[in-house]
Amino acid sequence: MHEYMSSVRAWGLTCPGFPEEIGRARRWTRDILSDHPCADIAALIVSELSTNAVTHTASGSPTGTFHVALALSKQVVAISVTDDGGKPETPHPAEPDQDATHGRGLSIVMALANHLGITGDEHGRTVTAELLAPTALVPQGGAR
Repeated sequence: MHEYMSSVRAWGLTCPGFPEEIGRARRWTRDILSDHPCADIAALIVSELSTNAVTHTASGSPTGTFHVALALSKQVVAISVTDDGGKPETPHPAEPDQDATHGRGLSIVMALANHLGITGDEHGRTVTAELLAPTALVPQGGAR
């Protein structure tokens, strides 16, 4: 391999901030990761983070957008959703009432991801979830 080439592959999708675009982002993720063992989990994470962007930020306004990025290496699937901002507080997991039908998205993502990072401010935030590929979970030298 050439010294300036990377084995990491990356994709991006920008969607209008309409609720129906969440399904498109989820399908897009499944299509890209169709043969990857983390495809279903990644699609769920994209769905939850995109829903949060459309529901809780300026991305859900008539002129808003959200951006989904996927980066894939042998060890990691990184999923990032960037919103248009609009809220001063940093996203955090909520503890909704057991009968509530909303409010568990970020908690679900935190439970599924091996790492979660949040960057940005009220002008736009990016939430990145990283999933270790199953082969990255095997100890060096193989399973014993």
